[in-house]
Amino acid sequence: MNSSNLLARNARKYPASEAVISMGRRVSYQELDVFVTKFSHALQSQGIEKGDRVVLFMPNVLEFVIGYFAIQRIGAIVVPINAKFSLREVEFVMTHSEAKCIIVHEMLFSIVSPLTFGDIKIKTGSPANDWLGMEKLMEQTDTSIIPCALLEDDLSTILYTSGTTGDPKGVLFSYRNILTVANMIAVEMEVKPESRMLLMMPLSHSAPLHLFLMAAFVVGCTSVLTPTFTPDLLIDSVVNEQTTHFFGAPVAYLLTAQHPRLAVSDLSSMKWWVYGGAPLSKKEALMIAEKFRTDRLVSVYGLTEAGPSGSLLLPKEHPHKAGSIGCRAPLGTEIRIVDEDGYDVPKGEIGEIVLYGEGNMQGYYKNEEATATAFIDGWLRTGDLARMDEEGYLWIVDRKKDIIISGGITIYPKEIEEIMLQFGDLAEAAVVGVPHPEWGETVKAVFSAPSIIDITMLQEFLHEHLAGYKVPRIFEQVDSLPRNASRKILKQQLKGGVLNESIG
Repeated sequence: MNSSNLLARNARKYPASEAVISMGRRVSYQELDVFVTKFSHALQSQGIEKGDRVVLFMPNVLEFVIGYFAIQRIGAIVVPINAKFSLREVEFVMTHSEAKCIIVHEMLFSIVSPLTFGDIKIKTGSPANDWLGMEKLMEQTDTSIIPCALLEDDLSTILYTSGTTGDPKGVLFSYRNILTVANMIAVEMEVKPESRMLLMMPLSHSAPLHLFLMAAFVVGCTSVLTPTFTPDLLIDSVVNEQTTHFFGAPVAYLLTAQHPRLAVSDLSSMKWWVYGGAPLSKKEALMIAEKFRTDRLVSVYGLTEAGPSGSLLLPKEHPHKAGSIGCRAPLGTEIRIVDEDGYDVPKGEIGEIVLYGEGNMQGYYKNEEATATAFIDGWLRTGDLARMDEEGYLWIVDRKKDIIISGGITIYPKEIEEIMLQFGDLAEAAVVGVPHPEWGETVKAVFSAPSIIDITMLQEFLHEHLAGYKVPRIFEQVDSLPRNASRKILKQQLKGGVLNESIG
């Protein structure tokens, strides 16, 4: 089985059922399959072949789904990237993946209109300069069936996630990897043909894409897409579309819980409220359950490289174990806590979480060294340090790497630090995560320079080179960064006082 054949099967099995609802458009499985076939022909007419990499730069819209399945239907490899990426970040992915084509939504076209990379450039809406029009291309093609004979071990997708070296790493998946975790969610979260999946988190991320969108296509249910998230939009989508499943970062729940409309809105259609990307404290989890009037709040832990998959904290476990990541791995996954040599550590002792299952990535694209170090005896290293309590529940205590998780999105300090050092006469820079009551963590930058730096100008510079969520909210200028005898920066000391702060 492959993704394309899942869609084709649903078009035969549930032809009139709604497949996608997006920005006022309602498309059945049969209609979606025809759109995908047309666009597949269009891509072939432009010379896209099996194995070619095709970048998809879109928010959560119908065209994302059409592009995703059309690319895979002809055997090409889809490379979805974050809709908040800057031009520099898009160019890096295009270059590293050796992408032959980029497909962009007109909402994001202003970001990439100067792009010179890529043999083929396609945008939604009207054609522009050397950019072809997606709809125009689809008008010029036929609807004859394109057979897709891809096997589960064939390559499907590359998702780019930033590395601690500063450059994003491409996480390579086969169809088996993706279908494994999609089936897992379908079973664990009771996804059925009558379910209605609300997808507001970016489909360029592994959990919304592989777990929830693909679970919807595994069973043939409806996906409700929104190009962004706001508390009002979440409430309206649940009420108007009678959705049954939602996955969001903790911040989505915390912000919506404060909204006065929540108390008077009918959310009774919802069967599963799922969060991931960061834990909720017991106090926060109980508050959210009360505000959302639900006993169906569940936490999923995992990482992109694992599909994602990892562990579950079920609704009945929240009252006494909120803040942990649960006591068991979901369907198809195994989880352990090990020492540096890969041996299990006793309960109560700290070790690294490792994962095993068919959802684990094929490796990092064009990075054999990083791939080799990511595994230990076939188990995927997460970089998360945790301990197991006496009842078998896992509690993350720290991260081996200096990653920051803000609003469920992973941010890697090294990338930001390297961009900062290109500004003015900054001598050194370090980026850390500091606690934030809603986002889990927010980004703080500490730097030194021979003269006083204009923080506003520094922020503007960073916004030109980085996605907005990566730009630090807190800045501190110091005489010099604290270092140990080996000259390694002592980042833990940087999470304290603030000299200059901006919460823009």
